[in-house]
Amino acid sequence: MKKIAIIGSSGGHLFVLGGQDPKGLLDEIVRQAQAGGMEVSDIAFVAASSSLDHVTDKTTAALWTQTPAGPEAGQPMSLADANQAALEESDRIAAAIEAGEVDGLVMVSGDPKKINEKVLKAAAEKRIPVVGTGGTSMANARAMGANVISASGTTGTTNRSRAVGYVAALASEWKLKYSAVIGKQTEVDTGNVWKRINLRSIMMSALPGFIAMALLLAVGKIPFLAPTVGPLFEKLVGALPIIVAAVAAKQVSGLDEVGIVAGVVAGFLSAEGGILGGIVGGILAGVLASYLLQWSFKMKFPTTTASLVAGAISGLVAGLFVYFVIAPITLWIGNSIRGLIDAAIAFNPIIAGALAGLLIWPAIIGGVYHAAILPIVLLEMEQTGYSFLGAVDMTGLVMVSAGITLANIIAPREKSEASVALPGFLVNMGFGTFVEAAYPFMFSDRRVFGGALASAAISGALVGVFNARGTAYVPSLVAPGLSNNPLGFAIAMIAALVIACVLTILFNKTAKRKTVTEEA
Repeated sequence: MKKIAIIGSSGGHLFVLGGQDPKGLLDEIVRQAQAGGMEVSDIAFVAASSSLDHVTDKTTAALWTQTPAGPEAGQPMSLADANQAALEESDRIAAAIEAGEVDGLVMVSGDPKKINEKVLKAAAEKRIPVVGTGGTSMANARAMGANVISASGTTGTTNRSRAVGYVAALASEWKLKYSAVIGKQTEVDTGNVWKRINLRSIMMSALPGFIAMALLLAVGKIPFLAPTVGPLFEKLVGALPIIVAAVAAKQVSGLDEVGIVAGVVAGFLSAEGGILGGIVGGILAGVLASYLLQWSFKMKFPTTTASLVAGAISGLVAGLFVYFVIAPITLWIGNSIRGLIDAAIAFNPIIAGALAGLLIWPAIIGGVYHAAILPIVLLEMEQTGYSFLGAVDMTGLVMVSAGITLANIIAPREKSEASVALPGFLVNMGFGTFVEAAYPFMFSDRRVFGGALASAAISGALVGVFNARGTAYVPSLVAPGLSNNPLGFAIAMIAALVIACVLTILFNKTAKRKTVTEEA
């Protein structure tokens, strides 16, 4: 296994591009090195409390070194003391290079003329490959005769893209097989980039944007604010494809800021296709960014150039493809889905609501909700800011869960169940989520589960009666204000809570009597 050493500092310009997070920076290099069959044997990295372009008397620093547990920081000290400690550690690494114990060197915003001088002289003498970022420091390293095989500035780079660049260059030099690590634990190469496409994850991550839109819509109902907020609502609706595209590109590419930029470019050009167009554009941008970054490194592009190519070209190509080819199709699909829901409601809103309420619990328990129902909710919200299925979500899931947990606070079968139910009830009511809080009570008694289905069906029917639209994932007291029919939606919500609560109390009491009878 090839052994590499890391030297350098949190830098000046680098500080705002990941240098302020030394653990993340070093851990990323270690992870990528491991994926390439390399071992980081030594580290001498000075992490300052501020950019080294603006050093003051108050600037402190810590020296990061390699330990059996991974990169670890020493005690904070003055910058001068940290530099002295780094000089001593660098001299030790220089001796290791001279002894043939280090095969390659990574320099991140180093100091070739002072702190890292002996290391680079040893590297030059042994002709070991040197890679790194920091325009001035890498130029000085070359001038000292170091065998620099990859050098770049820091502009446009991230901790991940730099680490991938370092290791890709070393792997190419040593003819080692290397696939970039994307994610916290799983190694995924560009051949498996499609496995990172997860519609459920994209939708859940983009949900705050839709909630922001719903809140803006509610504020816009205030008469004196309507003239100002109305146009803002339209602007935010237009931004939704950009939001989902940025999320999709970041997740699929695994390249953090580079992926986000690619997604924003693709999303802006994909906006004509609605949120489905944004999702397609973001996914394509993420896939292209991953391939282009790897290709750029194989072509020995500097890390800055590789990041710019991956972020700019992938977003542009994906966005233009959606704009000219896919947008009409995705827009038609989105409109068709909304049209089917509207047709069902127009046929019989009570039956449509009751059926949706009846099926929503099996859907979430079976794992279908986030994959199928939530995307439809967001498609509905894309045009109006609220949703029929979103209203059923709040009444049939959140309020039913709140009713079941409230019942187990008021009249639990065992006293210990009240302490289990209380946190769930508070989250249900306060945040409009965590319906799983009702699971322990539903799964322990089929009658409670049946009561949940009945409560959800009845409340769904009421949503249909009042032709209500709304959303979950917001506090229960706020939810009616985000509806097209605040009073009707509030009635449906209260009905769901009360029915679920009363039925669960009855089931708990009869279960107690049965237990007492059996014991007697």
